[in-house]
Amino acid sequence: MRICLVYDHLYPQTIGGAERWLRDLAVHLAAGGHDVTYLTMRHWQPGAEPSLPGVRVLGLVAAGDVYADTRRTIGPPVRFGLAVARHLLRRGRDYDVVHAGSFPYFPLLGAALARRRGRYELEIEWYEVWTRTYWRRYAGTVVGTAGWLVQRACVRMPHRAYCLAQLTARRLIAEGYRGEPVVLPGIYGGSRTARNGEGVDPARVVYAGRHVHEKRLDALVRGFASARQQRPDLRLELYGDGPDRQRIREIVQELDLSDAIEFAGRRSEQDIAAAFARAACVATASEREGYGLIVVEAAAHGTPSVVVAGPDNAATELVQETVNGAIAADASAEQVGAAILRVVDAGPTLRRSTKRWFAETADTLRLDRSLDVLLESYAA
Repeated sequence: MRICLVYDHLYPQTIGGAERWLRDLAVHLAAGGHDVTYLTMRHWQPGAEPSLPGVRVLGLVAAGDVYADTRRTIGPPVRFGLAVARHLLRRGRDYDVVHAGSFPYFPLLGAALARRRGRYELEIEWYEVWTRTYWRRYAGTVVGTAGWLVQRACVRMPHRAYCLAQLTARRLIAEGYRGEPVVLPGIYGGSRTARNGEGVDPARVVYAGRHVHEKRLDALVRGFASARQQRPDLRLELYGDGPDRQRIREIVQELDLSDAIEFAGRRSEQDIAAAFARAACVATASEREGYGLIVVEAAAHGTPSVVVAGPDNAATELVQETVNGAIAADASAEQVGAAILRVVDAGPTLRRSTKRWFAETADTLRLDRSLDVLLESYAA
């Protein structure tokens, strides 16, 4: 089949679960003999174009400043949406399926605009669906309401919907999706066999991801500080980068934790995997997650995870208290710190339990299971 993937980010030029999944999906589809094109924004410099085996990567517009004051800007996604519409109006009949990531929504509108002329099937992956209340809190009353209305229009336009979590599927139906969303089994692309953690540091806590407001790194740092009152040997490694990084550095200095917290920056997949393998736990205080791939990747090394409960956090669907990690009741320093302590104090017992959890769920959560679902849906 001729498949066009549409998303404004591309791994590893940008770091995130959605772009990692779509990168892996593109490569697997191409390896299966399908003709694959990936439309994205140019997050790279001239001469440093990305290369995916068997995949045509088209950077339609320059990325520009995607974030301003830790919030998404509107200019780049609007330009990308217009570029997607132009491309599909010209080349839409070259594709049987256009498969788009849901956010931002302007590319979805562009793909829907060109669909009649292109005669392709439109498939949308919904990573998250925000409530009107959250939209207003995120972007203010006027802009937030407009964003929610655009989201609602995209939910209701004809398409086949996929989700990575039951939370998102429920939200889609509540917002007016006319159909039954397909919940994909999983997006983990690594080994089926849990690897033995060698050289595990029982005092090392690791975070890997974007440094943006909704990841609540400030809450993670304050929770770590609270845990350290009982375990002064604890250390925290923060991998990744983003617009919130300087603010977090200032909080670290304010708490006098510069010797205990390392800003490791952006690293390769291999470096991140090695960090997971030697960590006592992987921790995040994120407010919003559409899936929580980091939980599965950590468990592949026998490493348990700490996440925070919340109405927009689907990562909690992957964590079972005392089985493969801990769930903090909220993002307060006391609750996050207590969850970290529960995990690190459980030590090898929880690591063995986490390995068992991974062994029992790895086949279900694998990317190729979701690939089978997608291909069957495309063919239908």
